[in-house]
Amino acid sequence: MSANSFVQSLLDGAEIKWVPLGEVTQYEQPAAYLVRGTNYNADFATPVLTAGKTFILGYTDEVDGIYAASKSPVIIFDDFTTANKWVDFDFKAKSSAMKMITAAEDANVLLKYVYYWLNTLPSGLTEGDHTRHWISNYSKKTIPIPCPDDPVRSLKIQGEIVRILDSFTELTAELTAELTARAKQFAYYREELLSFRAGEVEWQPLAKVGQFIRGRRFTKADYVDTGGIPVIHYGEIYTHYGTSATRAVSQVRANLADSLRYAEPGDVVIAGVGETVEEVGKAVAWLGDGKVAIHDDSYAFRHTINPKFVSYYLQTARFNAEKVQHVSRGKMKRLLIDGKIEKTSIPIPFPADRKRSLAEQARIVAILDKFDTLTNSNSEGLPSEIELRQQQHEHYRDLLLNFPKPVQEADA
Repeated sequence: MSANSFVQSLLDGAEIKWVPLGEVTQYEQPAAYLVRGTNYNADFATPVLTAGKTFILGYTDEVDGIYAASKSPVIIFDDFTTANKWVDFDFKAKSSAMKMITAAEDANVLLKYVYYWLNTLPSGLTEGDHTRHWISNYSKKTIPIPCPDDPVRSLKIQGEIVRILDSFTELTAELTAELTARAKQFAYYREELLSFRAGEVEWQPLAKVGQFIRGRRFTKADYVDTGGIPVIHYGEIYTHYGTSATRAVSQVRANLADSLRYAEPGDVVIAGVGETVEEVGKAVAWLGDGKVAIHDDSYAFRHTINPKFVSYYLQTARFNAEKVQHVSRGKMKRLLIDGKIEKTSIPIPFPADRKRSLAEQARIVAILDKFDTLTNSNSEGLPSEIELRQQQHEHYRDLLLNFPKPVQEADA
């Protein structure tokens, strides 16, 4: 049975009433639940949330002002971006821009039904828009309520739709949990393979095995869709790539060619700036067919060793522990290259025998590549499976919640 015919069978001719969202929900400002410090640690108990992509920013040991979503689940809604998340565990909030949405008393609506319906709405955001959206916009949007005059039947219909969509969510969550386990396994083997006992390798400063080349600035106005120069913006290193890159995701105007700096095949591109210490220093081996332009907040590390060996090593706990000492402490964190990070050492196996050294580097890379593909590949492994399940979930969500609107609203 198709989703449409299933819904028609479920409704069995029942009326659908479109009601302003503000009538069936209520909101709360997060002031009482804001985290005070930024001393996050995975060993602490309470997650700190944002409604955006990152979702869990970290964990805090603060014990006051915790929102008890384990007892009363809530939708968190970013008032500026309209991003939202379903939360059924206790948490603290990061930003005052976030609203907590719950069902209004006597609204005869399931909050999870509201959550799924919210995510059928197109974004409608425009660049540079800094409007707070819940009161001015979203509270006025109308949501379909089946059987408005029969609360028991209405909640039953909503509940059945939620049950079906929850089953897709649970499957995706299971795959995501497996992906998390594989990522931990990947990290474990990366640490094992790139940790060496005394005498097994020679630790050489990065400045001895290569040089850092800083990119040059380009702006949003310089981006083009086609016919430009392939570029890697520093932010794309940690949002679009895994350990290696074979193509750039952006292009800038061709007439900038002479003013830019480039990474060549075999270079490692390193993010020089980020919002957190973890983002700074993210690295990707550029393995494309030709050179690629890099932003001035990125560096091309040109060297004499296996590029993916370098990029894997720059993800290790040892490197990250050293990196912390060489990152600026401003609002935007910056990697301090000159006289700083370039002095950080990298292990070189069999330094006196270049051929044997490269063979050992390649052996280690081959093992880690298998984990990387399974953990990070968008075309293979678990990320691909999760993406397919997510697409399936969105398809059925949109079908199950695609109720016909009254003519005057449909034409509006």
